[in-house]
Amino acid sequence: MILVTGAGGAVGSALLGTLRDAGQPVRAAYHAQRDVDRAVAAGLDAVRIDLGEPATLPAALRGVDVVFLVSAMGPDQTRHELNLIEAATAAGVSRVVKLSVWRADEELTPIGRLHRPAEVALQASGLRWTFLRPNFYMQNFSRQFAASIRTTGRFAQPRADAPISFVDVRDIARAASHVLTTDGHDGRVHALTGPEALTYDQAAEVLSRVLDRPVRFVGLSDDEARAAMLERGLPAYHADALIEVSRAYRNGGAEAVTTAVRDLTGREPTTFEQFARDHRAAFL
Repeated sequence: MILVTGAGGAVGSALLGTLRDAGQPVRAAYHAQRDVDRAVAAGLDAVRIDLGEPATLPAALRGVDVVFLVSAMGPDQTRHELNLIEAATAAGVSRVVKLSVWRADEELTPIGRLHRPAEVALQASGLRWTFLRPNFYMQNFSRQFAASIRTTGRFAQPRADAPISFVDVRDIARAASHVLTTDGHDGRVHALTGPEALTYDQAAEVLSRVLDRPVRFVGLSDDEARAAMLERGLPAYHADALIEVSRAYRNGGAEAVTTAVRDLTGREPTTFEQFARDHRAAFL
């Protein structure tokens, strides 16, 4: 039995579909009761957990062999993940697969610094563990940038010229499914990327070709980008963290391309162009 935390998120929901298609026993953990109710109505084994409330965890972990650990980014993220690791150890879970972040061990960014203590705790826990460290999600374009692309033909980010090896969430889910359901991954760290590294300008060129309309990247100063994020309703904590991530990789450091997706799944990772074609409706 696999417990998937963060089942309502981008990776968690994709992973649930992949595991169910494979006929794998899986339990979906959600934060909101309404999501639990919808999942149960659809025939899923689903539970409500709150990683900030340890008392909600033992029941969810009952009978679970493997945990897929992912939690929402925020100032309490580290504490939440440590709560889950402690509860998993007490419940006799054998293995935890943690969704981490690109280069987390170097703690270059606030997001990396949120993830790293949970990685260290898992390494010291006695549990079998595997870390998945994906690069920037392609789905950021279809989720965060789509409205602007639809209405103005532009998307804006902090100014950056360095390429990024964007990875499709569906490939992360396929890789996670393989790691969760096969042996040989204990103590391993998999850095997940797409098959190429693109600048934001190059991504705009791909979107222009796929959508058959001009799409342009607008590079903002850090102050302009922060103001735009706050105007969209992003909490200040998240805006500041994303600005610092942009600074860390502005001149390079996110361009490496790995073979991990192919090695784990046996299929080539999704190109950005294929991603754009598959999500074309979101941008039109």
